[in-house]
Amino acid sequence: MIFIWKTLLPLSSVYFLTHFVIAVNKLPTISTKNDLPYLKPLLLPLTIALLSGCAGTVDVKPTPVATRPVEKEVIPPAVDYALSLQGAPYRYGKDTPEEGFDCSGFVKHVYEHNGVHLPRTVSEMKDTLMPVPKNNIHSGDLVFFNTSGKTVSHVGIYVNESNFVHAPSSRSGKVMVSSLKTNYWRDRFVDARRP
Repeated sequence: MIFIWKTLLPLSSVYFLTHFVIAVNKLPTISTKNDLPYLKPLLLPLTIALLSGCAGTVDVKPTPVATRPVEKEVIPPAVDYALSLQGAPYRYGKDTPEEGFDCSGFVKHVYEHNGVHLPRTVSEMKDTLMPVPKNNIHSGDLVFFNTSGKTVSHVGIYVNESNFVHAPSSRSGKVMVSSLKTNYWRDRFVDARRP
């Protein structure tokens, strides 16, 4: 019985729908209530035919879609070089691996090593570079912070996945990677700029 129902029901839907369309095309234009009786005999079969299309089950097997592997963001040479300087000492006013770095000296040294000239101070860097929306920061962008009550007082180089490399202070004593997700850096983040 189920076989007959699944086989004949879709065919009956087509049969009734076809005859309904033929019957409607033969009718004169419906313009008054008197014309509606022509349609009444077809309403029940049409309703059954339309609803029966939803009653059946169809075995559809999904076809696998070739997925492209997610590529990790390529680390630019400047960021790679900056990461190689981790552990270099922090020294206020300095900008060489031999003497050490303060934050802006570190950023300036890294980019000059890669052929990009940047100003020496944090505020000059921020003023001369193009702003980047926080949701569009890429590896190599500069991230600026307010750590001392000034508009900006600290800078680092964004690496990826909310991490940045910087020369934070004499307290930390060295170039290191930190996360923008930590409360300290998240609360002091000002903006990002692209060299």
